[in-house]
Amino acid sequence: MISLHDPAGRPGLLASVASLAELNRAYAVGADILDLKDPSAGALGAWAPQALTEAVKRWRMWPHPRPLLSATIGDHPLDPAILCAATARTAATGVPLVKIGFSRTGEDAAALPACLDALAPLARETRLIAVLFADEGPATDLVPLVAGAGFHGVMLDTARKDGRRLTDHLNVSALTTFVAAARLHGLLTGLAGSLRLTDIPVLAPLRPDYLGFRGALCTGSRTGALDPAALAAVRRDVAEVARSRENA
Repeated sequence: MISLHDPAGRPGLLASVASLAELNRAYAVGADILDLKDPSAGALGAWAPQALTEAVKRWRMWPHPRPLLSATIGDHPLDPAILCAATARTAATGVPLVKIGFSRTGEDAAALPACLDALAPLARETRLIAVLFADEGPATDLVPLVAGAGFHGVMLDTARKDGRRLTDHLNVSALTTFVAAARLHGLLTGLAGSLRLTDIPVLAPLRPDYLGFRGALCTGSRTGALDPAALAAVRRDVAEVARSRENA
C-alpha cells in the first residue's frame, strides 16, 4: 500500500485540478496527489479521455520523486456495466489511481455489492479508490466490502457541494472510526469534502493518508481557478500541524 505519511506523521495533500494548466501549478507548489477532476461537472466530474492521456504523459516526464496522480470516472449511477466501462476507460489512459464514487441513496444502496463484485477484476489490474459520501451517513460498514473487492483505497467526500463541510455531516468520533477501519484493512485512506484551513488541525491528527482540497484552493467557488498561493497556504498549515504534534 502507498503511504503518504512523512516521519512526522503529516498526511499527504490531495489537490483537485481542473485543467492541464492547473496540473502544472499544483505540481510546482508540491501537492502529494494531483487529482484530475472537473468540478463543473459534479462532485466527481471526469476529465475528457484525451486530456487525461496528456496529463499522464506530462506526469511520466516529471523526475522522481513525483506526486501521485489520480482521476475520477465521473458521476454515475450504481450500475455494474456503467461503472465498469467508465473505470476501464479511465484506467486505459494510464492514470495510476482511479476514483469511483458510490452513492448509497435510494435504490443505489442495494446495488453496491454487485458493483463491487463487478469491479473486482479491474481492481486486480488498477489501483481503485472507492469514494463514499459523508452526507449520506456513516460509511464504516462499507469498508470491509471495499477491501474485499480488492480496492487500493477508500475516502470520504461530500456529494452535495452546498457549502457544508465533511465535519458538518460526521463528527470527529465517526471520522476516527472510519479512518481506523480503513487502515485496519490496509487501505489508502483519505478525507475530503469542502475542507478549509480550519479543518486541518481537526482532521490531520486522525492520521488519514491524505486530506483532499478543491474549493479552499480556488479563487471564489470550487469551480474557480486554482490559486497557487492558496494551495501553498494549505500545504503550510498541514506541515505546521505535523510539526506541532512532533514538538508536543
